[in-house]
Order: sequence, then structure tokens, then C-alpha cells
Amino acid sequence: MAVSATLHCLTGCAVGEVLGMVVGTALGLPPWGTVALAVALAFFFGYLITLRRVLGFGLALGAAVKLALAADTASIAVMELVDNAIMLVVPGAMTAGVASPLFWGALAFSLAVAFVLTVPVNRWLIARGKGHAVMHHVHSH
Repeated sequence: MAVSATLHCLTGCAVGEVLGMVVGTALGLPPWGTVALAVALAFFFGYLITLRRVLGFGLALGAAVKLALAADTASIAVMELVDNAIMLVVPGAMTAGVASPLFWGALAFSLAVAFVLTVPVNRWLIARGKGHAVMHHVHSH
């Protein structure tokens, strides 16, 4: 269940992270600007994917937003902290440009490490009835 929750989180995070990194790098934003854009888009797409799913359960928009926030916030935050920290510490990754194998290699590596480190977070949350556990509770009712 924790791996599934983390894969779900990775999907939204990866879409936002890749889009933010590509746009920020292509526009020549400073590293902090690119990271801010990537984080904002990762949260946006992470929540959007969850909202799409929970609205299919028949929940009202307000309830769906609350559920998405409860299910995804910690997971997305950990994933974003890890993958952006890695992008910032890999020498030249943030300034390599979108045509560079260094950029794409560092980004792929950062998302893979973020996934591995976020699984235990989701396992811990689910064991306590939080995080994606709230999604399964709603879905089963």
C-alpha cells in the first residue's frame, strides 16, 4: 500500500517537477526560481491527480480538496524536499540546460531517490490511518 501511495505521489510530483525544471531552466531562472516553480507545479499536479480520482467517488469539491490535502501533503513535501535537494547538490545540474544528459540524469536520479525515501514516510502515515489511508477509507465506503 505504501509503494502504491508513493507511486501515485511520484506521478504528480514527476509531472510538476519535470515541467518546472524544464521551464525554469529554459527561461534561465536562477536555481531558487526553478526550484520554486518545480515545487509549486509538483504540488499542483499531485493534488490535481488526487482530486480527479476522489471526485470520481462522488465527493463534493470541498470534501475532495480536504481529502487531497490530507492524503498527499506529507508525501509530496518529502518527495520535493529530497529531489530538489539532490538537484541543487549535483554540480552543474541546475545550469546544464534541458538538452544536457547531466540535467536529465540528475533529475531522474533525484526522483528515484525521492521515491525510495518517501515509501517509509507513506508506510508510517498509513500505519497511523493518515496519508493515503484516508483515501482507502473513503473509497471503501
